[in-house]
Amino acid sequence: MKTIYPIVCMFAMTVTGQAQAAPTLEQAVHSPTREARFVARDPIRHPLEELQFFGLRPDASVVEIWPGGGYWTQILGPYLHDRGTYTLALGPEDGAGSAFSKMLLTHPELKETFRTTQFDDKNLAFAPADSADFVLTFRNLHNWMEAGTTQQMLAAIHRVLKPGGIFGVEDHRGHTDARQDPRAEDGYVRQFYAIALIEKAGFKLVGSSEINANPRDTANWPKGVWTLPPTFALGDKNHAKYVAIGEGDNFVLKFEKIGH
Repeated sequence: MKTIYPIVCMFAMTVTGQAQAAPTLEQAVHSPTREARFVARDPIRHPLEELQFFGLRPDASVVEIWPGGGYWTQILGPYLHDRGTYTLALGPEDGAGSAFSKMLLTHPELKETFRTTQFDDKNLAFAPADSADFVLTFRNLHNWMEAGTTQQMLAAIHRVLKPGGIFGVEDHRGHTDARQDPRAEDGYVRQFYAIALIEKAGFKLVGSSEINANPRDTANWPKGVWTLPPTFALGDKNHAKYVAIGEGDNFVLKFEKIGH
């Protein structure tokens, strides 16, 4: 896939031609240009607190792995545009007709705020070695486990991060009283299992956060984590019950790259 490079400038310009300071992280999260459907999930996903936990800086080189519907792009793109760099490592399902491409149709202004590259088990060289301050991925580890590509994906991420760079990971947390399915077909990953996988790949755990915890999630549902909002895999069946439970219980982990 062709790499698209952003227009880098030190200030955003208003329609009057006057320079406007780049947004703070708080301003990016609370921007009126973000879609209402994403903003509605902020009380559950805590984007400001999560990015602050990772230690994000406006001058950082950031890679987001598999952007999904673009929830984080509407925050990270404007925030990093002026002083940092933001690269979207697109996955197999992020091409034409995807949720991400549909989001861009209504937000074409975002196209100048990021670069793109392709990242999957067939294209592991998605960015230069030792080039990123942060690599972030949200609710994707279970997908790599299901595909059997976790080891390759983590090794590629390790190569791209600078020594001491931060790898931020969020995913659906499985309960410790259940055996971990190595393919995570229900979408859940036990937290200690995730830590062991990632540390084996050359990272060191430096922090964990409970900002996205949900004790109502038993991690035992007919259609896995997708039984719960926002997917509602069972449709109208027991809909009110799953609304009351809310989105899945999620861990948020912060790793540092060790070695080269």
